[in-house]
Amino acid sequence: MTTEILPTRSTLEAFARPDPEVLARPKRRRFTAEYRMSIVCEADACARKGELGALLRDRGGLDVEKRGRKPTSQAETKLVRLRKENAKLTKELAATRMVVDVQKN
Repeated sequence: MTTEILPTRSTLEAFARPDPEVLARPKRRRFTAEYRMSIVCEADACARKGELGALLRDRGGLDVEKRGRKPTSQAETKLVRLRKENAKLTKELAATRMVVDVQKN
């Protein structure tokens, strides 16, 4: 005879719902004075054109990514693009309507 252990309601709820708490602001990174000085010394050592940019690229200083969830599929990517375009067009429409209202008066 096998004994089957059934999960409780609280156990199922814990797995079904992710934690909704999100930090309002990201935690700020802190760098030591020695680290900062090493970066400044490396930047000062760059004498020729393009060396500083290469240094930043190698260090990851030029790879800035937006925070938040990234679109995972083509449909989501298209949806994000269309929402941005919709917001832009809505803003332009509001400005155009304001101009037309001013011209009427």
